[in-house]
Formats: sequence, C-alpha cells, structure tokens
Amino acid sequence: MTLKLYFDLMSQPSRALYILLKYAKIDFEPKLVDLRKGEHFTDEYAAVNRLKKVPVIVHNDFTLTESVAIVKYLARENLIPETISPKESKAQARLDEFMAWQHIGLRLHTSMFFRVKNLEPLMTGQPTDPKRLQRYERNMISALEEFDTKWLGHSDFVAGDRITVADLLAACELEQPRMSGFDPALKYKNIAAWWVKVRQHFSPYYEEAHIILNKIVQKNNAAKL
Repeated sequence: MTLKLYFDLMSQPSRALYILLKYAKIDFEPKLVDLRKGEHFTDEYAAVNRLKKVPVIVHNDFTLTESVAIVKYLARENLIPETISPKESKAQARLDEFMAWQHIGLRLHTSMFFRVKNLEPLMTGQPTDPKRLQRYERNMISALEEFDTKWLGHSDFVAGDRITVADLLAACELEQPRMSGFDPALKYKNIAAWWVKVRQHFSPYYEEAHIILNKIVQKNNAAKL
C-alpha cells in the first residue's frame, strides 16, 4: 500500500488528517503544499486536485479530496482503529451527524474569523473593517456557544461518551482562532474540559501538528505585553 498526504499544517483539516494517520500508524508519504506561497494554485498541484485545496490523499491509484470523505474512506478500508471510528450503525450515525453539522456549524465561522482578522489584511495590505470583523466574531461566538452547550453539554465528547475522530476534526478547527487572539477554552467550560482530553488522547501527534500554530500564538501573545 502506498498513501500520500498532500497538506499544509496551517490548514485545520490537514492537521486533523496528519494527526489521524500518525495515530493510526498508517504509513504515508507527506507531500507539503505551501499555501502561503500559492503552491496549491500551480498546474502541477491542479493535476492532483482540480479544486486546488488541501488536504488530499492518493491511495495507490485513487485520489480523494475533502477531509470528511477521506476519514470515511479510511474507515471503510479498515485503516482507522474502531475505537475512534465505530462500525456499529447507530454509533457511526452519531459520528456522521456531527461531521455533517460541523462543516457549516463550526468550521465556517472559526475559519472566517481568522481569515477576516488575519489573512485578508496580510493578502491585501488593507486594514480590516471593524464592523465587518465584529459581525464575523459574533457569528463565531454563536457557533461556539452552540458547540459548547448542544454538543458538549450532555456528553463528554461530540458523538457520545467516547472519543472519536469527530472530536479530532472539531479540536483542530478550534485551534484556528487562537492565532487571532481568541481562545475558546478561556470562555467555554465544556470546550475547555473536552479539549484537554482530545489533546491528551492524540498526543504526541497533536502537539507535533500544532508546533507552528502554537509558535504563532506565543509570538502574538508576547507582542501584547
């Protein structure tokens, strides 16, 4: 078996898949795609992924995009431990339920807040419109409150009482606004307790995938002093 992962650790789903492959002890060839340099827009990369996004896997001669689709494929190929990707129908449905929600319910809002506050000024050289930023921050806060109360308010993890790959996907999404000076763990008690468990469960690969991000957070925090 040969498996290639095209990724950039600044991408939330890229980090999740990187951690998952390491955790599941799946041998893979890492193929770094530097988003800051625009490598995902090259003709060479377009030949791998016509959507010009990360992450992507190439498993033997099969190419697949979209992180949730990749997770489900790896599970069907029996490459992910059943402990974090249950096969029982109802347990699997709970997993699918969250993954269907999180793309719009959580990922959209945390990533757009980061984009508007950090990426757009960097790309355009123009300051962010404060009112526009406030609107995206309100949207993110609403999403985080729903995640904290509706998904974590009645169980330890997003799909029930045991940790799954869905928790990993969510945790990586919540790391992104930390680079914008917003740490969800400081505002939401359920998220804070859950996050500790997820990080510990996927250690040391979780820390490995977030080395660059954590350095950015530390640098930004130091600049405030």
